[in-house]
Order: sequence, then structure tokens, then C-alpha cells
Amino acid sequence: MSSQTESVDCLIIGGGPAGLLAAVYLGRYCRHVRVVDAGESRAAKIPLSHNYPGFFGIGGRELLLRLREQAERYGAQLTSGRVTKLRKDSGKFVASYLDSQVEATFVLLATGLVDHCPPVDGAPADCPSDVIRFCPICDGYEAMDRRVGVLGDLHSGGKKALFLRTYTKDVSLFVAGDSKGTDDTRRALEAELTIFDAPKRIKLNTADQVTIETESGLVQKLDAIYPALGCAVRSELATALGASSSETGTLLVDDHQRTTVQGLYAAGDVVTDLHQLSVAFGHAAVAATDVHNRLPRNYR
Repeated sequence: MSSQTESVDCLIIGGGPAGLLAAVYLGRYCRHVRVVDAGESRAAKIPLSHNYPGFFGIGGRELLLRLREQAERYGAQLTSGRVTKLRKDSGKFVASYLDSQVEATFVLLATGLVDHCPPVDGAPADCPSDVIRFCPICDGYEAMDRRVGVLGDLHSGGKKALFLRTYTKDVSLFVAGDSKGTDDTRRALEAELTIFDAPKRIKLNTADQVTIETESGLVQKLDAIYPALGCAVRSELATALGASSSETGTLLVDDHQRTTVQGLYAAGDVVTDLHQLSVAFGHAAVAATDVHNRLPRNYR
């Protein structure tokens, strides 16, 4: 090991909700924990969350700031950087980031995922905004009785559109390819969804309105759009070590959040298809407590 290699009880890769709450737990368990965070948490893009317990609206960036402050208060060490390599050496994990290395008895991967976002004129390339959203479970309630559009195929886009019908009658589904003669089409029509062809251009008009022009030239003004174009799960550090994953890339874990690689845990969106803050926090609490219990006792 180089002189810059640090040794910790647990390395947490990713400083989103799951990673930071795990750091809070492990810090309170008096463990030596380091968080390495690339600053790309999906939670940072939440304009305002209304389903976070105890808050009647809190922005994603504000929530992450509070979690970082809490983790540091209990002794967790937070570092900005990207882990570029993770390997096992003599039963320990060794992670490389920036010009440093850290050796860890356990590793918790909380790297999340990246939603695929369509190009939107006038909006950031990485989305979202107040009108470009991804999670109707998170914020569908805020779309009550508004004009909502969903972008995607008839199956995945249709499922999201049907979910949104709980909140508004005005739901449009913008579909590429054939949109006739399928069970998905039948369900969409039964729910009184309006089906359009694929978007040609999407433009953010104002902070609370977007326009979609379709390939056939139709123009629709909407209050919110929900892309359903898939995502990329950031699980490659784990799968490179041999961790098992699903077809979509989410890591397979047991009831303690342990992956199939001994000593490697995973939590949050890198594990589950239900992308919720409360789910990520549950994963973090379970994983951090199991890590603590598997480490040698640290009696005072």
C-alpha cells in the first residue's frame, strides 16, 4: 500500500440518501467510515419532495446538505471524487479515487442510477426541472388535474401514464412505433389516455410549461412531462468483482443488503426498481447495522 492509502471499517461509494444515512448510522456506531461521492446523486435533481416524512416539501439539494452535515457530526469522513477501481486484496477491499487509495473491511455501494432524458430546448441536458419529472410515485400528487405527458413505449410509458391517471384526467402518451392492436393500447384507451406519435421537438416555454411537437406536426402544451425512456444503473464496480445483477443491472442482495461478493453491500436505486427516498433509507439502516455487527466489537 502507498503512503496515501487509508484504512477504514467501511467505505461508502456514493453520497446520495442511502450512502449518507449509512454513514450517519456507522458514525453513531463509532466506526471509521469514509464516503467518496462523485456529486451526481439523483436526489439532487428533486425540485421539491412532498413525500419525505416530517416535511411538507423539501428540495433534494437541501436534504442532501442536511444529511452530509449529520454524517460529519457523527464522525464520518466525506470526500468528493469518483471511485474508478475497486478490487479485493488479501481479504480487504482497495478502492482508487483521485490520487488516493482507501482500504476497507466492508464496502457499501450506493451509486444509484442515471435516468435517460430526452433533449429539451431551454432545459439542462441532465434534466429534470419543475416540469420535467421522472417519478410519479414521488410527485404525481403535485400534478393533480394538470396537463401531463408521458414519453415512452406502450408498455413502460403506458404503465407510468396509467399510474398518473390517479391524479389527472388529462394524460397524453407520446409513443414511437406502432400504437395499435396491443393489450397495452387497449388498457390505455380504456383509461382514456390520449395517444400521440413520437416527439420531434420538446421545448421548455416557461418554468411551468413545456411544448411537445410530434413527428406528424401536432403541437401539445403541457404542465409536466414524465420520460419513461429507461435508465443506466451504476453497478459496474460491483459486477466487475463478480456481483450478480438483474437484466437491468440492479444488484442482487439478501435481506441484509449483502451482494453475492463477500463483504460488499449495496443500497438504494442501484438495488431496487422502486426509486424512493424511504426505500433507500431502509436499505441503509439495514446494511450499516449488519456491517457494524460483523466487525470486531469496539467496546468503550
